[in-house]
Amino acid sequence: MGSSEVVYAVSALAFQTVLVVHFAVRLISLDIAVRLGWIVYALSIPAAGVGIALLVAGADWSFALAGLLFLVWATFGFVVEYVLRISWRSPIRWGVFVPYVVLYLATAMFYWWPLASISRALWFTAGGLFVVATALNVASHRRVRR
Repeated sequence: MGSSEVVYAVSALAFQTVLVVHFAVRLISLDIAVRLGWIVYALSIPAAGVGIALLVAGADWSFALAGLLFLVWATFGFVVEYVLRISWRSPIRWGVFVPYVVLYLATAMFYWWPLASISRALWFTAGGLFVVATALNVASHRRVRR
């Protein structure tokens, strides 16, 4: 595994791990998750930097796309949640929900898919983290309504 693959794999697993932690916190305390949720979005800035650095270093374009998608999703989420303070989850506001979820899933998938070409074990690990993050996210929305 080359250095670009290592950097990408660490970024991909870090993305999923941050989401697992965030959704676990959200399950325990919505207030804390809202107060600290901007940090998840802010992490997209170094992630985009990593993606650009990987592209400049000659890595496959898919390695760069994940970090850039993370930045787009995070910018959208930050503006909706922290700047405009739109309550869009309950009841669902489809004009926010659809682009938010599509951008989130695109980010998650572009962090996940390229791992298959690096290491099957990393691919399964990231997939497992995605399942855990999704389960925690769904559980936190069922438990706490905004």
